[in-house]
Amino acid sequence: MGARLGSSGSDDDLTETHEINVTPFIDVVLVLLIIFMVAAPLATVDVPVDLPASTATPTPRPDKPLFLTIQADKTLSLGDTTTTREALGAALDAATHGDKTQRVFLRADKTVDYGALTEVMNSLRAAGYLKIGLVGLEAAPTP
Repeated sequence: MGARLGSSGSDDDLTETHEINVTPFIDVVLVLLIIFMVAAPLATVDVPVDLPASTATPTPRPDKPLFLTIQADKTLSLGDTTTTREALGAALDAATHGDKTQRVFLRADKTVDYGALTEVMNSLRAAGYLKIGLVGLEAAPTP
């Protein structure tokens, strides 16, 4: 609430003004506008990406690797046995004898979309298998 000092004749009489001071409000709005103008272009990622093959040196293969394969029709195979996503945890426990520290090598067909691959990885994590290795083809290193 503000008061107006004026020369209305008496020095002891202060009158109240019922006007809202909008200057701080305008300052906040302008700061928010600048923040959104800077952050909006950073929030959109419209760059098409063609991911390259890896030229990293492959890690040595374990004695008995456990392969989980996602086929083109999104069916799951643990080793040579076909399984469903719901029975994946039980099948992994049977194959690893309950050893959740064993690494699961995940192979996926090229045509499997990213969402399906992520769902299978979430199923592995929900089952308690946190060590996941992604299997891919080796590319020749470029000079």
